[in-house]
Amino acid sequence: MFTEENLRKVEEIKKRYPTAKAAVLPVLWVAQEQFGWISEEVMHYIADLLGVPFSHILGVVTFYTMYNRRPVGKYHVQVCANVSCMLRGADNMVEHLEKRLGVKVGQTTPDKLFTLSEVECLGSCGTAPMMQVNDDYYEGLTFDKIDRLLEQFRDGKGDHEGKRAEIRTQNEESKG
Repeated sequence: MFTEENLRKVEEIKKRYPTAKAAVLPVLWVAQEQFGWISEEVMHYIADLLGVPFSHILGVVTFYTMYNRRPVGKYHVQVCANVSCMLRGADNMVEHLEKRLGVKVGQTTPDKLFTLSEVECLGSCGTAPMMQVNDDYYEGLTFDKIDRLLEQFRDGKGDHEGKRAEIRTQNEESKG
């Protein structure tokens, strides 16, 4: 199921950990990078590959929100819903995103471009409200900033290009 390259990665991961159970998280990450999400079939595959019980793999996947248990859009928009972000307006940001994307939390846009999620603390309380899109953080959110970011993603300036564009926008705002 894994590509040859990913099988090699798994072997390297296994060498770095004292037990197969200890290697579960990074191996799941490899799987998510290859498949985009962790299906039940993939969980069984990893359990067999590592020789650990399926129940352990299932427990890890269902505990950590970083593992997608269903397919997500090209851009997985995850808004922090913890105390600091909520006190600074994250609920308004979620409502705005729902309107702009035309989906509710937990849904994916029909074009499969965006999936909207609420997640627990993303560890950026000092820059609340914030969201993570794929692997990048976007902090100090405003409605305008969200709108600009969504446009950048729609225009194909994803992840790191979008992050750089967002940083340029912050720098321009601080000069003006």
